[in-house]
Amino acid sequence: QIQLVESGGGTVQAGGSLRLSCAASGSIGSVNTMRWYRQASGKQRDMVADITSAGITTYADSVKGRFAISRDNAKNTLYLQMNSLSPEDTAVYYCNADVRSIGTFTWRSRWGQGTQVTVSS
Repeated sequence: QIQLVESGGGTVQAGGSLRLSCAASGSIGSVNTMRWYRQASGKQRDMVADITSAGITTYADSVKGRFAISRDNAKNTLYLQMNSLSPEDTAVYYCNADVRSIGTFTWRSRWGQGTQVTVSS
């Protein structure tokens, strides 16, 4: 069983920073692209940033210059450094990864349970 577990969410004042982590565990053979999504109340889930296994990153326009995605391949862990936070960043943040289990050739998209980020004005 492969699990993704996020941590690091919480409440912060506007202008503040938070760092999210997402640890993948279980019978992991390989992890390809990893992503952060967010879903504000009553809205659709949108991708925030992604990073390939080679470290190539992309960002949503709304977070460019403020957020930084990174990963530690040895630990199968994904990070999101969030700076200059605003109330518009309030959402549940989800980790997503393309994972291949040990002994298989099939890639599956895995999701974490989400972590709440609340930015107060």
